[in-house]
Amino acid sequence: MNKRNSVFIATSLDGYIADKNGGIDWLHAIPNPDFDDMGYVEFSNKIDALVMGRTTFETVLGFDVDWPYNKPVFVLSNTLKEIPKSHKEKAFLIKGTLFEILDQIHEMGFYKLYIDGGTTIRNFLKEDLIDDMVLTTIPILLGGGSSLFSELPNEIKFELIGAKTYLNQITQNHYKRKR
Repeated sequence: MNKRNSVFIATSLDGYIADKNGGIDWLHAIPNPDFDDMGYVEFSNKIDALVMGRTTFETVLGFDVDWPYNKPVFVLSNTLKEIPKSHKEKAFLIKGTLFEILDQIHEMGFYKLYIDGGTTIRNFLKEDLIDDMVLTTIPILLGGGSSLFSELPNEIKFELIGAKTYLNQITQNHYKRKR
C-alpha cells in the first residue's frame, strides 16, 4: 500500500495555471501537430484516482469532449450539493478535512492519487501532502491570473528527478518531495 499524492500540471513562465479571465487557451500557444501528450498517459497509468476541486471539475465538464478520465474522480467542494446525473458513476462528491478525505479515499482502495486544480493543489501543499510534481512550463508570460503556488506555512523541499523538453520549447520538470 504505497500512498502517493502527485501533481501533473502546466504553468506559464510566471507560474500561472489560468489567465486573468480564468482561461486556459494559452496552453495551446505552441503548435502540437502530432498531439504529443507530453507524458500524461504514462502518468495517468500510474494513478488510481483523481482528486480535484469544484472549479476544475466544472471546467472539465465545460470542455466539448467526452469525459477524459477512466479512473474515479473525487470532487472537493463546500458548495456543490451533488454530481450531475451525467457523471454520477464517474465522479464522487467528497467532503471533510484533507486528512479525512484521504482516509475516505484510501479506505476505498485508492492510494496513488492525482491532485488537480489550483486551490486543491495549494491546499495539499499547505498541509505538506504532495509527494511529487510534474510541472510543464509553457513559454508565455501571462502577467496575472490564477497562480499555482501561494504562501506556505513552512518551506517544502523538493528535488529534481527528471527533466524533458517537448516540441523544442516546452519544458517539463519532475520533482520529488525530499523527506
